[in-house]
Amino acid sequence: MTCLALDPPRPRRARMPARATTLFCAIAAATFLASSAAPTPLYQHYQAAFGLGPGALTLIFAVYALSLLAALLTVGALSDHVGRRPVIFAALLVNAAAMALFMTAQSGLWLGAARVVQGFGTGMATTALGAAILDTDRLRGPLLNSVTAFSGLFFGALGSGLLVRYAPAPEVLVYLLLLLLSAALAAAVRWMPETTERRPGALRSLLPELCLPGAARRSFLHVAPVNVAGWALGGLNFSLMPALAELALGRHAPLTGTLVVATLMAGAVAAVAGLRRIRAEHALIAGATALALGMGLALFALALPSVPLIFAGVALAGAGFGASFSGAFRELLPRADPAERAGLLSTFYTESYLAFSLPVILAGVAVPHLGLERTAEIYGSAVIVLSLVSALLFAGRLRRA
Repeated sequence: MTCLALDPPRPRRARMPARATTLFCAIAAATFLASSAAPTPLYQHYQAAFGLGPGALTLIFAVYALSLLAALLTVGALSDHVGRRPVIFAALLVNAAAMALFMTAQSGLWLGAARVVQGFGTGMATTALGAAILDTDRLRGPLLNSVTAFSGLFFGALGSGLLVRYAPAPEVLVYLLLLLLSAALAAAVRWMPETTERRPGALRSLLPELCLPGAARRSFLHVAPVNVAGWALGGLNFSLMPALAELALGRHAPLTGTLVVATLMAGAVAAVAGLRRIRAEHALIAGATALALGMGLALFALALPSVPLIFAGVALAGAGFGASFSGAFRELLPRADPAERAGLLSTFYTESYLAFSLPVILAGVAVPHLGLERTAEIYGSAVIVLSLVSALLFAGRLRRA
């Protein structure tokens, strides 16, 4: 009688519990946003090293957002079909490659290439991580998506600014730290459980298409003006705010510009946390109003000029940005089925990053003709008008209800 030797069963790899998975995805999402904010405090260094003007800097910033949009329109819904884990893993590797390009940059063209790679990786990750957070925590998912976005931008801008001011070789050290963090997170994906079921249609999902569930369309139209206003303000801060701070101070002050950007994000984080329990419509009305008032105060401060008032205006505008963005998440995402989440997020972020990039490109074109101060006035006025449109739309909706 022959005995067959059977291989012992392989032990199953331990997976993260649901709460740990949510935390992991939130940290990963914040890492991508921190990476995107990290170059801002280094713009003055790049200007001096590579002979770049304001127009070149806005273009380098804009190609990041346009590359991110390309990712949203192609691979934005891919995780709904192949799963969240492979998309998140690939995006982290792409982000690590972008950090390596930044570390070795030797020209403005090289910086642009690094921004393109970074933008595509961030676009891949944004919807996959956002959907994974919602998969594992439906109740707090919209809040966490808002907090991670703003906290990542805050720590990226502030941390990079402090390293630029106090650390040796910041143009290498900033990106080296983010590269190591991205690599560590990519390794940790091994223990992340898959949070959604695979379904057919992966290749078809790569065709550029915007998904907007019927139940979310009316709300999307009402949210759009203030969402565009908030992200346009963010684009202005991350591209031209260091130059505007220098204009107000009358001297070179790279850390001041960085602190203004960090103040915008700190105001957003505080508002998201503080208004998390009020209804989405109320958060949107309060956020749109604060965004308009804060932008008006910042424009008044630039005209004086007064740096303390600029900080006050930016903080108020940041609170409005955070409240309206969080309110938009809580208004829209419950209206999408699980299989539609990544697609809806892709559409929402496509609008957001168009607002983040296109107005900045127009501002970069306008600065040589109108001047920095006049361009900022027109830009800020548009932000105010758009914010008030959404505030009126939601106020009217509440009255009808």
